[in-house]
Amino acid sequence: MLRFVRLAGRAIAGTLRAEAAYRTMAVGFGRFMPLTRRQLMWGLAAGAARAGAQERTANGPQPRTSPALCVHIEQFPGVGYDELGGVIHGLGFAGCVLSVEEGGHITPEHADLDLMRCVEAMTGRAVDVFAIGTPVTSPTDPILQVIFWVAKDMGVPIFLPGRWKFPGDGNVDARLGEIQRQLSTLAMMAGRAGMTLAVHNGPGGEFGGAVWDAGLLLRGLDARYAGYDFDVGYAAREGPEAAALALRMALPRLKMVTARDCYWTKDSGAWRLEECPLGEGMVDWRSVFGTLGAARFAGPILLRANYRPSETLAALRKDLAFLKKQLAGA
Repeated sequence: MLRFVRLAGRAIAGTLRAEAAYRTMAVGFGRFMPLTRRQLMWGLAAGAARAGAQERTANGPQPRTSPALCVHIEQFPGVGYDELGGVIHGLGFAGCVLSVEEGGHITPEHADLDLMRCVEAMTGRAVDVFAIGTPVTSPTDPILQVIFWVAKDMGVPIFLPGRWKFPGDGNVDARLGEIQRQLSTLAMMAGRAGMTLAVHNGPGGEFGGAVWDAGLLLRGLDARYAGYDFDVGYAAREGPEAAALALRMALPRLKMVTARDCYWTKDSGAWRLEECPLGEGMVDWRSVFGTLGAARFAGPILLRANYRPSETLAALRKDLAFLKKQLAGA
């Protein structure tokens, strides 16, 4: 009975801490939103779960001297997040990246309940959560309050925003001005949550695709709160020299590396970028890891196996072994 009372007291304290954190975050974002019954129940459940745990998992990943090899949970669409931690740990990954998006493990309408549960499910199986992503780019989207609230409480260090597209026609300068305003606000919000924003260099036609365009806007922001998620596969599409230069440009603000390989193929007379297993495309992996090693990069490296393998787990094991070999060589 005494133990139950103690646990209940800790649970209530956890709820109060969660409520206080939420109120602080909401005020910091420029508007106050009262807690709903669902959010209060979520806080109570989260507090009770942490009260009964032997170790608190909300401190986030510990400092490292070498990169942590990670996987995105979207690589496992048929596995619930309660089982995912064991699967990811069993494959040999040190960490993972979560996303809040429609059709994924954590949907926007249930993120207030599922996001923290998912983080705890991962860390409970010795899998660190290094980043949370979302397709959202607008700082006014309410899902960001949930993401930053959970990330602050659980110690998730990196925020991955959505991708900004350039117009097919129209005023590019005006679009850059809009992106700059949104980036600045998102970086400020991420900083208040103890996170750093990482811009991805996606395919052509998107902001950041050339790295230098993101650099023009990022240079005015605090490097502690805004930087790059550098995709070596997408960078390689411009050729080896351009890819090496882009990586050097990103290094001072490098927060995360996305490991992807690809090659150009001609389909019905048009060139198309095709993804493939690591080491079978045009990425100069020796150069990439040599540069990262010389810079003593110790952030997360995210494996992306989006080439539709017939056996997903076997493909992930093969690509992970490839990355471990490259790390050892560097």
